[in-house]
Amino acid sequence: MAEEKELKNLIIQGAVYKTTFTKKFENRVNYETPNENMLYSFIPGTIIDIYVKTREKVKEGETLLLLEAMKMQNQVRMPFDGEIVKIHVKKDEVIPNRHLMIEIKKSK
Repeated sequence: MAEEKELKNLIIQGAVYKTTFTKKFENRVNYETPNENMLYSFIPGTIIDIYVKTREKVKEGETLLLLEAMKMQNQVRMPFDGEIVKIHVKKDEVIPNRHLMIEIKKSK
């Protein structure tokens, strides 16, 4: 005999649906909003140069560091006016994808 599955609420844009969930769906990693104060690498690569220091005030668009990946040099820029809290990488360091590079905080 087929196993009875419990119906659960699924809410999409305010509409409530009764449905069953797969094991894969129930065990998924829930989405978390990224912290805008943490800059992570978007691709594995090598830190070529770092242009800022801790506690330095930086304007939006200024280059923070240079990341070489797949023979291309990528400028990592400041997303908003703020201050450098901590630098987690060193020049010539090889880093993986999603590696925390720099902590920043927004100016008030």
